[in-house]
Amino acid sequence: RRVKRPPSPPTDRDRENPPDCRMHRHDLRKLFFDNPIDDCPREMAVYVSHCGAVVDHIAERRRFDEEDSHGARRKPEKTPHCASRGRPGGRLKCGVQPRKIIRDNPLPDHQRVRLSAVLITRNAADQVGPCLASIAFCDEIIVVDSGSTDQTCEIVRASGARLVEKEWLGFGRQKQFAVDQAAHDWVLCIDADERVSPALATSIEQAVSNPVSQAYRMARCNRFLGRWLRHGEGYPDWSLRLFDRRAAKWSDDPVHEKVVYSATPGTLHGDLLHESAESLRDYLEKQNRYTSLAARALHERGHTATALHLAASPVVRFIKFYLFRLGFLDGLPGLAHTVIGCMNSFMKYAKLLELQRANNTRA
Repeated sequence: RRVKRPPSPPTDRDRENPPDCRMHRHDLRKLFFDNPIDDCPREMAVYVSHCGAVVDHIAERRRFDEEDSHGARRKPEKTPHCASRGRPGGRLKCGVQPRKIIRDNPLPDHQRVRLSAVLITRNAADQVGPCLASIAFCDEIIVVDSGSTDQTCEIVRASGARLVEKEWLGFGRQKQFAVDQAAHDWVLCIDADERVSPALATSIEQAVSNPVSQAYRMARCNRFLGRWLRHGEGYPDWSLRLFDRRAAKWSDDPVHEKVVYSATPGTLHGDLLHESAESLRDYLEKQNRYTSLAARALHERGHTATALHLAASPVVRFIKFYLFRLGFLDGLPGLAHTVIGCMNSFMKYAKLLELQRANNTRA
């Protein structure tokens, strides 16, 4: 008699591919605290690190085989009995000392994936120096300047980076122009007031050496009023900055630009440090320019503003970032950062409403 096979357990594919799935209604933590781009950043970061370890192991064995083919095999050195028990290397035979890894150049030069770092500048003499120092691990650094009148260009030339001068095209088009100037397909895009932390630099090198995706995002940590924000809108502030330009590109938005991609992005370990040296007055003036550009972009795309946008947008933003995203844990700087963001939402729709009425008056 044929026995009926029990049904298979329900697949958990929705959790493994969050960019194309719906939020799980029963998991409130993922609904309120996690970014919908990738619900498993830690697992992806561990997987990327594991792939890098596999590449290191293959390169190590290749070097050992070359040494053994040219000379006699060296006898293994003895260590105290069972010295490796209980450790990651515990799978080795007891009492055998593993060879030390010397990673000067694990892969041949013609097989190594090269990385280009690109950034745009204008009057960033006080910030571009530390930025360039943090990306010195890249094979190429390209700086696109748009008419700086300070010492920015001299600092860039002295660092050995390649300087390209280009008139201002808007944030999205200017960054895409910088990407097009790169000699390599893998590019890392950062701003002059950002720094790549050592942990992030290591994760980037591992991801590029054996990519499991065509685009990677990283957490950006913002410094505001003398404090590194770790909650609310200031963290993790996911930013997709590392990608293969054959599969991704910057949008044409004049402000609030983003990388357009089709593949599921990976997540890198480590933070991109955003440390702006500007005062609160300069910060507010910059936000005023950004809201004007954002309102004009919405108006050109045919969007309209209503009283509901003006009233609800700041309130929803405050509840989301200050309460659900725990912005109150960052103290007064966290409160000020959230309130300024709510003000930006209100001003954006107010300026859009002004453009609508001016257009109706001319009509």
